[in-house]
This record gives sequence, C-alpha cells and structure tokens, in this order.
Amino acid sequence: MKYSRQRAAILSFLQSRRDHPTAELVYSSVKEEFPNISLGTVYRNLNQLAEARIITKHSFGMLGTDHFDYNTDPHYHFVCSCCNAVIDLPASPDDFLSIEAEAAKGFDGLIQGHSLYFCGICKNCLN
Repeated sequence: MKYSRQRAAILSFLQSRRDHPTAELVYSSVKEEFPNISLGTVYRNLNQLAEARIITKHSFGMLGTDHFDYNTDPHYHFVCSCCNAVIDLPASPDDFLSIEAEAAKGFDGLIQGHSLYFCGICKNCLN
C-alpha cells in the first residue's frame, strides 16, 4: 500500500483509540489536520486499511454503522445497548478454537472463522 499523509493520520488516530470509532468520528478528527479531506476519502482509506488487514472493520448489526479497530489480535466485543459503546473483551486463541470446534460438531462444512459480539449494559450506564 502506497504511503499517504492522510492515511497515516487516519491510522495514527485509530492507534490512539480503544473505542472503535466510526468513519464519521475519524473524519472529524483527521479534518482538523487536513481541512480539505472528504468523508469519502476517509471511508476509502479505512476500507483499504481493512482489506490489507492493518485494521479491522466491524459491523455490529444493532448499531447500523461500521466501526474500526486498530487491534487486529483475536478478541471479542461488547456493545452497550444504552450508549452504543463498543468495548474489547479479553479472549485467548484457545477460546476462539474451542468455539469453532464446538460449532463444527455435527456440521459437514468447513468453518474458517467466526464473528461474535456480546450485548448488554456497560458499567458506566449501570451507574
């Protein structure tokens, strides 16, 4: 992937976050440094970074918009049904393998991965 200052700024912004921002949030932040950047350019760069597996693109059905994650290590997510926060949940590689092995029992196809997120109310909203 060819280097661009805008793409580097997008990646730097994601690297500094743990809250899985949307493209709109990335855009509003990067626009401070690059006032002429368009939302389309941000979307294009985020999708290119996700296709290159430099970041991860998540589509949480209940939220209706894509969220982007700098952390590409296997982990699960929790989505708060009150504030829509997306929070990382710790998981080991063994957790992923055991879920896939359990799902494969009695299934004649080949499972090559899975996507799973948990829903509920986060600690902040409970308070």
